[in-house]
Amino acid sequence: MPTYHVVGDPGANAAAERARPRRSATAKDVGRVATTLAALGIVFGDIGTSPLYALKTVFALDRGSIQAAPDDVYGVISLLFWSVTLIVTLKYVVVIMRADNDGEGGVMALTALAGRLLRDRKHGVRIALVLGIVGASLFYGDSVITPAISVLSAVEGLKVATPGLSHLVLPIAVVILTLLFAVQRYGTRRVGALFGPVMFAWFATLAVAGGQEIVKQPSTLRALSPTYAVAFVFAHPGLTFIAMGAIVLAITGAEALYADMGHFGRPPIRRAWFAVVFPALIINYLGQGALLLRHPDARANPFFLLLPHWARVPMVVLATAATVIASQAVISGAFSVSRQAGQLGLLPPLRVRQTSEEEAGQIYLPLVNAALFLGVLALALGFRSSERLATAYGVAVTGALLVDTILLMVVARSLWHWRAWRLALVAIAFGAVELTFFTANLTKVVRGGWLPLVIATLVFTTMSTWQRGRIVATERRREQEGRLRDFVEELRKHPVHRVSGTAIFPHAGKETTPLALRANVEHNKILHEHVVIVSAVAENIPHVPAGRRLTVDNLGYDDDGIAHLTLSYGFSDTPNIPRALRDASAEGGEVDVDTSNASYFLSRATIQRGSGKEMSRWRKMLFITLAQNAANPADYFALPAERTVVMGTQIEL
Repeated sequence: MPTYHVVGDPGANAAAERARPRRSATAKDVGRVATTLAALGIVFGDIGTSPLYALKTVFALDRGSIQAAPDDVYGVISLLFWSVTLIVTLKYVVVIMRADNDGEGGVMALTALAGRLLRDRKHGVRIALVLGIVGASLFYGDSVITPAISVLSAVEGLKVATPGLSHLVLPIAVVILTLLFAVQRYGTRRVGALFGPVMFAWFATLAVAGGQEIVKQPSTLRALSPTYAVAFVFAHPGLTFIAMGAIVLAITGAEALYADMGHFGRPPIRRAWFAVVFPALIINYLGQGALLLRHPDARANPFFLLLPHWARVPMVVLATAATVIASQAVISGAFSVSRQAGQLGLLPPLRVRQTSEEEAGQIYLPLVNAALFLGVLALALGFRSSERLATAYGVAVTGALLVDTILLMVVARSLWHWRAWRLALVAIAFGAVELTFFTANLTKVVRGGWLPLVIATLVFTTMSTWQRGRIVATERRREQEGRLRDFVEELRKHPVHRVSGTAIFPHAGKETTPLALRANVEHNKILHEHVVIVSAVAENIPHVPAGRRLTVDNLGYDDDGIAHLTLSYGFSDTPNIPRALRDASAEGGEVDVDTSNASYFLSRATIQRGSGKEMSRWRKMLFITLAQNAANPADYFALPAERTVVMGTQIEL
């Protein structure tokens, strides 16, 4: 934008100067509102739809052992309120969101941060990595259940509004879930622009529906006092333990909230939580409690019975939209966790599509989307109701919460330098509550809670197998490749024919020789005029600054046309080799590579099961299957297909 120097009335110029900051501040405020609204549409769907089924599940426990009597209602609402306050508000929104890894959140980002802080302690790094794998595995278990239970619970409102349509609940839910996963390819920005206003309407409706009932029964506000929670625990210790297994439904979505931080950043999420989400949720839970005090028979479905009959069908429509958004929160979180796991070497390279040019965290992973869809569909068709699914819900969620707390302790001690008493206080406040939630949910294992544990076990096995297999395969490959500097020295002693042009060899590192380069020299007896070996190295941070993405090493000689480049990228960056070289060349400096006509040579290894003892037979077969289905390196590194040559070799495990 051009700058104008105005000569004239000083008063007019001063007025213009005074007006300019106000316009800027207004634009900034509008931007904040827009990002907060978008965050509202993506991040809070999971936890925001918990009122649909949380209290209903509590009062249906153990054949209605918890009565809709004042002491029980006040006790349950108080437990619920303080659980949300402690775990979601204090732990996640206030404390753990400070532990972002260059803006990224989620268990993988927290694992990378903890691992970096413990890098001088090998055992500490391994423990942090194992905890990260466990947390991510449990998160996937939650990601499969959440869309199914959320959408089913909303559509089941038809049973209250129009019982004659009860038989359509499952077919409608299946159609909605199918459409939800079909639109993921368009990205969270477009989805968020649509979802934001819908979620604002949802939370406003929650507050209005709960508020009008509180006005009729204001005594329910007593439940905000922790004394009622304590009294309920001492009066019914066994029943409290069972109830905690259902109260946890009110805090599901806390981990997804943290995992989605990379999409919008910390401030919009905090603004949305304190200004809209938290007040609306508590008002609605208090309203449901007030309704139960006035009409104990409303325990069958206190959420929909808050509303007059005429408003129930519209509420079913709005609730269905909100639960679709709830599913979006965990789906986008699963995308983020999957890419981070792939960048950290815990999953094979996955095909990632960037859905926003402005936000690096907004991505779409086709394979993860398809796997989640099949799992969600199987659950919806298998369990057929939210009440049955509730028995399977909670184990994965609470396990993931505990993992985050343990990793948080590492970050708080090593990065924030918290004293021992402060760590102990946080561990008791968060860890004790979460441990109670976890053990209470273990009682659900035989009634469906085994399902998320099975999913988590499968994911854990996959990640640990890929990590171990990648290490073994890399060692085998190094033996075939030989040292790169020895190869360069051999070329100086025995030169080969040089052909014009630039050859770029993507390769794992600069210690060994790319097999494609060795094959060109040993079998074709040629070498390009310019040879560039590029190693894409994932850093344990989300984003690498532009100034230090490329490191040049001429391998000891400036006159032989052979150089090695290290491309550093974060686990939230896209490892696009041609673009990185093009950008670096445009900036000047040491890197000057003509990517417009360069040829790319890939060394593709075919892995076979051998006699090695490093891995068991079944793990070898699993690793080989994963490797065969990994993303094509040419696609992964965004190489131009028309100028890419793939040269293969075989490696035995």
